[in-house]
Amino acid sequence: MEQVDAQGIMKTRKELKDAYKQMKFRMGVFQIRNTVNGKIYIESSVNLDAIWNRHRFQLNAGNHPNNVLQQDWNTYGESQFCYEILAELEQDEDGGARDYSKDLKALELLYVEELEPFGEKGYNG
Repeated sequence: MEQVDAQGIMKTRKELKDAYKQMKFRMGVFQIRNTVNGKIYIESSVNLDAIWNRHRFQLNAGNHPNNVLQQDWNTYGESQFCYEILAELEQDEDGGARDYSKDLKALELLYVEELEPFGEKGYNG
């Protein structure tokens, strides 16, 4: 089965999947900050542009896995939270399918150790 890509060119499903795999996304560490009480939630992602949408969707649907963050979101509302990128990790230029998960986790842990988003300071568990 063929589909049309963004340029109007017919491509097979496999060609579209291969093209998607070659796309580069911004990846790194981010925080969700409560502007009322200053609490932060820190996490890393291979797609910084999509992760905020996922968290917002979960929070607005009332089913975010972090119960304390969900409670504050319900109390203060979306307008009292901001999404901030703390660090970005550059991808290799060769476009290979390298797994960056360990690098991202190490970078995330550095920020968690530095900012200590626990208890009164944050939402990390």
